[in-house]
Amino acid sequence: MQKPNPHGKPNSDVVKPWLVGRDINQRSRDLWIIDFGHDMPEAEAALYEAPFEHVREVVKPQRDVHRDAKLKDNWWLHGRPRVEMRHALDGLYRYIGTSEVSKHRFFAYIDGSVMPNKTIVVFARSDDYFFGILHSRMHTVWTLATGTQLESRPRYIISTCFETFPFPRPAAEQREAIGAAAAGLNSLREGWLNPAGISAAELRKRTLTNLYNQRPTWLDNIHAHLDGAVAEAYGWPADLADVEILERLLGLNLERAGAAVEQ
Repeated sequence: MQKPNPHGKPNSDVVKPWLVGRDINQRSRDLWIIDFGHDMPEAEAALYEAPFEHVREVVKPQRDVHRDAKLKDNWWLHGRPRVEMRHALDGLYRYIGTSEVSKHRFFAYIDGSVMPNKTIVVFARSDDYFFGILHSRMHTVWTLATGTQLESRPRYIISTCFETFPFPRPAAEQREAIGAAAAGLNSLREGWLNPAGISAAELRKRTLTNLYNQRPTWLDNIHAHLDGAVAEAYGWPADLADVEILERLLGLNLERAGAAVEQ
């Protein structure tokens, strides 16, 4: 039985679920991380007795010989705490993430209590509309053209794949249609990933990578439905070839960039 902390607060305040990119593509390995935030004083961190002592025994010896004085002096804190990201995610019950490097470009909802590793590209949004745009063929075509590659696997670069991507400007009903299609995609995928009554061995095979490798008809159908809703929001035909999609997105990107300069 865990000993109570002297201030009466639980260790769950600072021991949090942790996710890395491969856990999105495969399955979560139930990893955990000790996290004292970005500015918790040492004296306050020490009140979480067992986590603090673990960090003191394992991390501090490495930090004691580090050349960076800030890392050495603040040995109980993460070296790169991503303060802006923490503030952006604060209060969200879920957010969207994708593995930075992945054979297939898919996105997943991540529980708001989970700490993301640096190998996950994080979006501080919880709505199905945004999820749907990211998962659309339009966005996928753009990311493949503007990202880079690690060996044969595409890498998602936030500055080129996302910040340059021209989102549609949908009417309210179009926005709702995209959100509904995206929610349907997520629901069906979750049903496939975590069905009731199967063995642990079979469950381990149920990964997003395996799903998109197999690409069953139902998955193609729901993606086609989502792509149609997004195409309508752009005012484009749903059967455009990839090269036509890229040409139109580039034109839209340049048009909006020109309008911004004129303003």
